[in-house]
Parts: sequence; C-alpha cells; structure tokens
Amino acid sequence: MTDNTVDPRRRRFLTGTATVIGGIGAGFAAVPFISSFQPSARAKAIGAPVEVDISKLEPGQRIVQKWRGKPVWIVRRTPEMIEGLKGFAPEVLRDPGSEKSAQPGYAKNAWRSENPEYLVLVGVCTHLGCSPSFVPEMDAAGMGSPWNGGFFCPCHGSKFDLAGRVYTGVPAPSNMEVPPYQFLTETRLVIGIDKENAA
Repeated sequence: MTDNTVDPRRRRFLTGTATVIGGIGAGFAAVPFISSFQPSARAKAIGAPVEVDISKLEPGQRIVQKWRGKPVWIVRRTPEMIEGLKGFAPEVLRDPGSEKSAQPGYAKNAWRSENPEYLVLVGVCTHLGCSPSFVPEMDAAGMGSPWNGGFFCPCHGSKFDLAGRVYTGVPAPSNMEVPPYQFLTETRLVIGIDKENAA
C-alpha cells in the first residue's frame, strides 16, 4: 500500500527552488535585452566632445569641424568684421538680440560668442538644413545692402551676418545655432561641453 499524503515541507522546498531557478533564468535572459538599450561605442563617439586646434586659424578665415554628424564652423573674425556687426538697423535682422535663438547664455550678445574674435556655429541653415556658403567680403556682389559679410544659403536664399543672425525677408526662421563650447587654452577649444552644459 502506498502513502498518498502530501509532504508540505517538500512541496515548499520544490516550489521555492523552482522560483529561484526561474528568477535566475529570467535575469540572464533580460541582460542582453536591457543592454540593447545602451548606445553603441560608435554612437557615443559621434556625440562626444571634439577638441579643435585653432592655432593656425588666421583672421578672416574659417575652419570646419564635424560634431554630432553636423559641420561646426569656427571663424576668426577681424576687427573690421566685429565692428561690422554693430552697423545694422534693427529691422534688417529678424532676431538681433538672439532672444528666440539656440545658443548658450554666454553667446547671447551682438557677436554671439564667448570671445568676440571667434565665432562657433553649427553650419546648417535653420530653414531646411542646407549648408550656407561663407561670404566674408563686405559689400560682396549679389548680396544686396546692407551686407557686412556673413553666410548665404544657396538653396533658398537665406542670409546670415557674421554672428549667424538671420536677415528679415528670407525663408530661415531663426539665427544659426551656437553649440556649447569652451576654450581650453588660447589655441584650443572643445565643442560639445562648456561650463553650462555637458556633452
């Protein structure tokens, strides 16, 4: 004759063991799923801060550096270029005080930069994302008046001054973006981090 009585201690032990083993298995199964949400090394590198050597940048010249898949322009303005930023009547520029534009607090001024001599801009038109041409010459042919140098978007005719401020009467709705940046030394700067923002 067999004993059909249930041993509650044995049942609790088997239930507890099955629960623990199931939990461990679920944990192992979840690791690859959760780690797939982490950005790849390539994605991290694309968004990482970029250090730029500006020691060879002459007054009046521009260099282009890629950051987050976009061109970032660094322009070393001459004293005449800086002076030319003051010569606009308020109705010539859509947002002369950069009230409605994307820039860090230290770039919310007439020259839109930490140091008036150096302009750092994301080189993308705020209309449809074309890359404007650099036209630094004062009174350049075909630019109209007033023109004290700046950027011209050949896609739809938007114009920006040498601080990236947009003219009125053009398709671009806002000033060009100033990314976060800071000077490490007089000849090196880093794009993507500053005292206000992390990368």
